[in-house]
Amino acid sequence: MGGTRFIGRPLVAQLLAAGHSLSLFTRGRQPLPEGVEHLQGDRTTAEGLGLLAGRRFDVIIDSSGRNLADSRAVIEQTGAPSHRFIYVSSAGIYADSELWPLGEDAPIDPASRHAGKAETEAWLRAEAIPFTSFRPTYIIGAGNYNPVERWFFDRIVHGRPVPLPGDGTTVTQLGHVDDLASAMAASIGVEAAANRVYNCSGAQGVTFRGLVAAAAVACGKDPAAVEIRSFDPSRLDPKARKAFPLRLAHFLTDIHRLQRELAWEPRFDLARSLADAYVNDYALRPPGNPDFSGDEALLA
Repeated sequence: MGGTRFIGRPLVAQLLAAGHSLSLFTRGRQPLPEGVEHLQGDRTTAEGLGLLAGRRFDVIIDSSGRNLADSRAVIEQTGAPSHRFIYVSSAGIYADSELWPLGEDAPIDPASRHAGKAETEAWLRAEAIPFTSFRPTYIIGAGNYNPVERWFFDRIVHGRPVPLPGDGTTVTQLGHVDDLASAMAASIGVEAAANRVYNCSGAQGVTFRGLVAAAAVACGKDPAAVEIRSFDPSRLDPKARKAFPLRLAHFLTDIHRLQRELAWEPRFDLARSLADAYVNDYALRPPGNPDFSGDEALLA
């Protein structure tokens, strides 16, 4: 489901290289790679999903389902896949905690905007549909349509002060999209990955200040020349992303289960992830006039 945007691009490339036969269900707004079947439709409409009626698949990969209704509607058309349902969930489902890093059994926040993904995982398990679910933290890289690394690049490149909550020592965690794609592709061939949930991200956490410094280096700037200005985070929702792109609380997950059971290791550390995102994405489509009005409100 999807396959032509952010996560889908490297994942499709890896699956084709491994010899899989692929069908991509998309709205047809992005170019498709050669060698795939295209099912053009809108998954939010009954007419669009009707293209899947009666089709059977060994593996269904759903990287765009946001809630239980999205994924259940696909299964209603195709039946359960004979081998595995691969699902992109989110580490955003976890509740805030005093214990870090968060393992896959950490408490879930029912009020999370990603709660529908946790409900999808629970439904797949209850229906005995073999599945593997991935819970990434913040994923960056070429094609990212979420303003994560771009938010920092914009301010650094334009010589703007970077607003950070509090003293900037809050710890967060980023991963590269190619690493998420490689874990998803690898899971298909690992029987132990059936009915398992995996955190997926970079191996280390970083403070907000450390993230600014690493982003400056990726932009070819001196970190010492980047002005950091603090704002009071108590005025914002801890999970607000409109004014500031990251959780205002610590956000660090344990990826050892993924490393152990899939013999997987991230190829990208933070510095390499940001450098790749800058050179192969941001520098190729720089914004003309970024909107910094939200910064003024934060720093007022």
